[in-house]
Amino acid sequence: MLYRLLDVGDPFWSGLEKLVYFVLFPALLFNALARTHIDFSAAAPLFVSGAAAVVCGVVCGLLARPLFGHDGSAFASRFQCAFRFNSYIGLAVLGKLHGATGLAAMGLLIGAMVPLVNFAAVYMLARNGRLGVWREMVRNPLILATLAGFLFNLSGLTLPDTAAHFLGRLGEAAITLGLLAVGAALKLRGSSGSTAASCYLLAVKLVAVPAVTLLAASSLGLRGVYFDTAVIFGALPTATSAYILAVRMGGDGPGVAWLISANTLAAMLTLPVWLSIAARF
Repeated sequence: MLYRLLDVGDPFWSGLEKLVYFVLFPALLFNALARTHIDFSAAAPLFVSGAAAVVCGVVCGLLARPLFGHDGSAFASRFQCAFRFNSYIGLAVLGKLHGATGLAAMGLLIGAMVPLVNFAAVYMLARNGRLGVWREMVRNPLILATLAGFLFNLSGLTLPDTAAHFLGRLGEAAITLGLLAVGAALKLRGSSGSTAASCYLLAVKLVAVPAVTLLAASSLGLRGVYFDTAVIFGALPTATSAYILAVRMGGDGPGVAWLISANTLAAMLTLPVWLSIAARF
């Protein structure tokens, strides 16, 4: 709605998304990880549950190849919509449910899974572009912020009050502005390409992946904040960064934008359902 009412143009929203992605979001991750006690042994099942979600998405996404016929570019671009996750929404939900502890848990999982999903997405798109997988990963601000937060936490140091307060303010802005950027990126006009392929990928991301994640988290004995983190992670819609990556690597940008928008809107219905199911475990 703000996208239409303000009429400030696409460059404003593109700049806002870059601000969140490169500055505010990394500040939130670093602050949450640096200030929260992390029990890595207890977090191990959380990582396994997250990996199960990503692997499920990747495998099911590969099965969609025949639905695209001879359009390899469209498949390589939309393949990532089966497993990429919208971190902004995940952090907003976990922060609301569990506060700083929830933010730290989701930050842990995001930091562990971002390299995995980036590798899978970039590898599939590499045929249509010349960007290197490892180059993209070592320049990813989310990975760098997570590693910095881990190292600071393990060092035993304490953030000065001024720095903690400043980073906390940036983190609060990251969630609010990140959600605004998600809303502004919704675009349902234009062609969705193959209807069968689009419906299949939507079902994979919003039904199959969260179901597998829920089963994995329950089987591994996760409880409390880690259980909620795993379930929410699995149920998240596709990140808008999938569109950015597709465009940068010469893929099908408009098709990915449509699928991301449909994914995000559908997740408004499916995410609460998965949360209610998780509450019964």
